[in-house]
Amino acid sequence: MVKARLIYLSILIVTVIAGLLSRELSSSVVPLFVGDILWGLAVFLLLKFIFIRKPLGFIVIISLIYTWVTEFSQLYSAPWIDNVRQTLFGKLMLGETFLLADIVSYTIGIGLGVLVELSLRKLVTTMYPKEA
Repeated sequence: MVKARLIYLSILIVTVIAGLLSRELSSSVVPLFVGDILWGLAVFLLLKFIFIRKPLGFIVIISLIYTWVTEFSQLYSAPWIDNVRQTLFGKLMLGETFLLADIVSYTIGIGLGVLVELSLRKLVTTMYPKEA
């Protein structure tokens, strides 16, 4: 279990770094939606890291709920939350402007997370058939 958590943590760290780099390079080299896809993937990986024993369906549903609620929360505007959204943490975690395309991107990122999960399962089963 510790090995599995380290694998998810490693992939999560690489995903976060790639996502932050994609924002630095956005519009000039990397399309903006790539960062949104990576954010959806990062949410999936973080939840898998935290809830390592939960079924895949649980991780997918919680990831979708979290990312979609976060996006829809951008429709709400009040001085206090707008001030939070102006910080780096607020921009990264809450976003700034509601876009339906972001929901599509997050869903694609979570789908990539499912592919990562299924690939890791297959790899572990192949490498350690007695443990799987």
